[in-house]
Amino acid sequence: MPEGPEIRRAADRIERAVGGRVATKIGFLFPHLKRFEACLQGQVVTAIQTRGKAILVQFAGGLSVYTHSQLYGRWYVVSKGKLPRTNRSLRFEIHNDQKSALLYSASDIEVLTPGEVERHRFLSKLGPDVLSKDVHENAILERITDRRFARRQLHALLLDQGFVAGLGNYLRSEILFLARLHPSRRAGELSANEASALAHCILSVSKQAYRTGGITNDLDRAKAAKADGMRRAQYRHHVFSRGGRRCWSCDVEIHREVLGGRNIFYCPSCQPGPEHPTTSKGAKRRL
Repeated sequence: MPEGPEIRRAADRIERAVGGRVATKIGFLFPHLKRFEACLQGQVVTAIQTRGKAILVQFAGGLSVYTHSQLYGRWYVVSKGKLPRTNRSLRFEIHNDQKSALLYSASDIEVLTPGEVERHRFLSKLGPDVLSKDVHENAILERITDRRFARRQLHALLLDQGFVAGLGNYLRSEILFLARLHPSRRAGELSANEASALAHCILSVSKQAYRTGGITNDLDRAKAAKADGMRRAQYRHHVFSRGGRRCWSCDVEIHREVLGGRNIFYCPSCQPGPEHPTTSKGAKRRL
């Protein structure tokens, strides 16, 4: 499933194509949404907003189209009159006099009033968005130290969109590595320095992934690896999807475990378990 950085980059592409322009044609595949086509057609697309892994296409008349791509949904931006080469099913389309934004394969699409957006079953339960300009480290630190989350293990907590919105499988492995925290640690057990390091890494790793198209490794290292002919998949991350390979930092073999039905990757040396704490807990690793 695409994570917050990938969703925000898709939203940026959509915004460049249709934002601030009159929608000359709107189309929905689902019959229960067909009635909205006429009222949205001819309106200006005022904003493309992301909330975690959801996208809201906002129109001048006050309605928003809520979409969640889940596992299979994908947005395409094409020139007017063009269609992408795909066997996917078109579910939602926005056209103007120059460009088209087309959503394929997604099944979670709704048209909402402003009040319905705020009361939405998913949106209303989201935590702070890791890519929001209004969310700072203190807000994330408050979530980490909130007693509601104290007993949660970090590997599960970082996937909970009600804790913070926008994180997914690759981001959690990378965040925990850079914060030097083992996945089995509990939020309530963290020292003040560890909690601060985790808050910093939640935002910094997510923002770097957004800027770079998903690269969470040290950027100088990634640049050098690319120049040496290494494939992007090999240098993209510190630990994610690198089980059995050597840690870039300490040369110890990276572990892969299945926790809660999902793969997670970590370095047992850089991220010792609770029974083997280091003397320099929570040291921030700058990206």
